[in-house]
Amino acid sequence: MAIEYLGLSAINGPMVVLEGVSGAAYDEIVEMTVDGNKRKLGRIIEVYEDKAVIQVFEGTEGMGLNNVHTRLTGHPMELGVSTEMLGRTMNGIGVPIDGLGEILPEKMLDVNGKPLNPVTREYPRNYIRTGISAIDGLMTLIRGQKLPIFSGNGLPHDQLAAQIVQQASLGDDSDEQFAIVFAAMGVKHDVAEFFRRTFEESGVSSHVAMFMNLANDPVVERLITPKCALTLAEYLAFEKNMHILVILTDMTSFAEAMREVSSSKGEIPSRKGFPGYLYSELAALYERAGIVKGVNGSVTQIPILTMPNDDITHPIPDLTGYITEGQIVLDRELNGQSVYPPINVLPSLSRLMKDGIGEGYTRADHQAVANQLFSCYAKVGDARALASVIGEDELSPLDKKYLVFGREFEHRFVGQDPHDNRNIITTLNIGWQLLGLLPKEELDRIDTKILAQYYKATKLDENGDLVDAETGESAADAGAAAQR
Repeated sequence: MAIEYLGLSAINGPMVVLEGVSGAAYDEIVEMTVDGNKRKLGRIIEVYEDKAVIQVFEGTEGMGLNNVHTRLTGHPMELGVSTEMLGRTMNGIGVPIDGLGEILPEKMLDVNGKPLNPVTREYPRNYIRTGISAIDGLMTLIRGQKLPIFSGNGLPHDQLAAQIVQQASLGDDSDEQFAIVFAAMGVKHDVAEFFRRTFEESGVSSHVAMFMNLANDPVVERLITPKCALTLAEYLAFEKNMHILVILTDMTSFAEAMREVSSSKGEIPSRKGFPGYLYSELAALYERAGIVKGVNGSVTQIPILTMPNDDITHPIPDLTGYITEGQIVLDRELNGQSVYPPINVLPSLSRLMKDGIGEGYTRADHQAVANQLFSCYAKVGDARALASVIGEDELSPLDKKYLVFGREFEHRFVGQDPHDNRNIITTLNIGWQLLGLLPKEELDRIDTKILAQYYKATKLDENGDLVDAETGESAADAGAAAQR
């Protein structure tokens, strides 16, 4: 028989203290009734003798020391999961907020997930197409990978996230089930409305499950939102054999919520005031991506975080970089030049890319083209630095070609229309057209056989269009003819 406790001993921010408790357990969920009708959920975060410290998810507003009845449930936080959650919008703890009625759960699952035996993991293979050349071509997202986006305040990471949701797929020839779990933490109302409207208008809502924690929602709820999203993702992937892409935005809001709650508990702070267990909490979320042997599904993660003051050494991006397999870095200077998406290629990478591209996955020349584009763009930086000292007119003809290549690379390859959904062949062909601006002997990262098959010298005509250097034909048309 469940025991109900009357009243509270203390209230401190989102925390309450209950005395005279017996049989309480760490991480146990409690149900709290305020004034006999309002129901709130809480989680026990500390137990000492007969005292329990409880974190209240919906906040302690309206709660007093004498108007609360508390009941221990005997189990940790659970989420009722169902395939019906695709196409629905929930709040941060999985309660529907779209006015379409309750969701009948197919199963109740612990939001903390189950420990996954590392031996049962499979190495990630195959890629997920985002339709964005800079990502697909140079830092390819592999199924089962965790690849974060490092952004900054004012940069278009929300627009990029929405574009990835709209365009992401397993490729044109795949018949496997694919869905997206989207979790937003601490977002403003206008941003939440932007996501909802964009997904609805583009027709992708039916295979997207949205968890929305708004900026004015309780801070404690923010800590549960990514766990709820990943719990649903694991259910769909490992029990329903679906390939799930999880987008978590903004992990900085999650970490700052953790700092606020830690401060309320009186814990000793670590770097920048964050708790010492920030690393383990982030790892507990990020490591819930992957592929399990014997299961057709996979969980792939794209966490998005805004770097405070654009500082990549800040604890949040710093610790995230330790755990994840690469990063995509957005650049303020490129954004100022109206390049969208403003992805800074040089500090960005995907550590698992090499195992999910090439022949049988994308195209045989993919790795070589990516290596060469990285190498050439690195030399662009040297040419620009030299030009800033001696002036562009004094540069050698080769350095001038690198300046042209750099400008065209940023605007034609990295930059693309927000509604432009490029396939991998188009992306690689654009890469070859840009490499054609440079002399053949400069392309030292590509095998001679591949070079002979794909290389064609290009130049800019008087209109600024890329054309074949010999025939004057559009480079895109010439490349398509060569493919045929």
